[in-house]
Amino acid sequence: MLCLKARTLFSPSFSNTFSPPIRLPHLKPSFSFKLYTQSPPSKPTTNIKMSLETIEHVVLFKVKDNTDPSKINAMVNGLNALISLEQVVHITAGPVLRTRSQPLTFTHVLHSRYKSKDDLAAYSAHPSHVSVVKENVLPIVDDIMAVDWVSSSDDEGHVYSVPSGSAVKLTLLKLKENLGEDVKSEIFRAIKGIKDSFPQISQISYGENFSPARAKGYTLASLAVYPGVSDLEAVDSNHEFVNSQKDKVRDYLESVVVVDYVVPSPQSASL
Repeated sequence: MLCLKARTLFSPSFSNTFSPPIRLPHLKPSFSFKLYTQSPPSKPTTNIKMSLETIEHVVLFKVKDNTDPSKINAMVNGLNALISLEQVVHITAGPVLRTRSQPLTFTHVLHSRYKSKDDLAAYSAHPSHVSVVKENVLPIVDDIMAVDWVSSSDDEGHVYSVPSGSAVKLTLLKLKENLGEDVKSEIFRAIKGIKDSFPQISQISYGENFSPARAKGYTLASLAVYPGVSDLEAVDSNHEFVNSQKDKVRDYLESVVVVDYVVPSPQSASL
C-alpha cells in the first residue's frame, strides 16, 4: 500500500468487453525497461496455498507524460523490491498491457497479497515502503486509484504467488446507488461462473473494497490469472459467453474499469 504522510495510497473476469480496449502505444505486451539489474529478494512459493482469508491490494497509477525512463525504472524496481518485507507474500509491479476504462486511463499496476489486514497495515507504514512512495512514486505520477479486498476461497488450487509470465485481468465495478447485498452476491456468482466455464483461468479472486479513500467510488473488484496472454485472449474472444455474463449484471453497473497486465520475471526482463 502506498502511503502519503503515512496514509494509505496503495490500498477479472466477466467484463472482458464492457468497452473497447485501449492499447497504450508506448508500451508493448512485454517490458521495455529493466525491472531488476540483479535478482531481487525472493521468497519460496512452492506449496504456499491461499488461505481462507487472503488480502488483495491493487494500485493503478498513471505516470506523467515524458517521464524519464530511468525514473520509471526506479519506481518499478523499488516497488518490486518490497517483496523483502516479511508481511508481503506476493508483490508485482509493472506496465499495463491494455486498459478498457474510459475516461480513466492508467500506465502501471501494482498487485500484492497479505495474510491479514494487520499485515497490509504494517506494510503500508513500513519505512522502506514509505521511502519508495515519497522518493520514486509520487514525483512521477498524475493519478492513482487503489482498492483492497478480502478474497475468501475454499479452492485448494489457489496460491499466494502468481507465476512470472502470467496474464492478469483486473476488473473494478462501480455500482448504481441503492442496490442491496443480493445484487453483490449475484455479481460475485457471475464472476465465479467465469472460472467454472474456462479452465484456462488458474486463479480467480473477488470481493468488496474495504479502502474507499482512493477507489474513486468503485466498490467491487475481481482478479483473474491466466497462464499467458494467449489464454486470456482466448477467453476474451468468446463473445457469446462474455456478452451473456455481461447481460446478467449490466443494469446494476454505473462504470467499469478493466486492466490487463503481464507478471514480469523477477530477473531483468526486456519487453
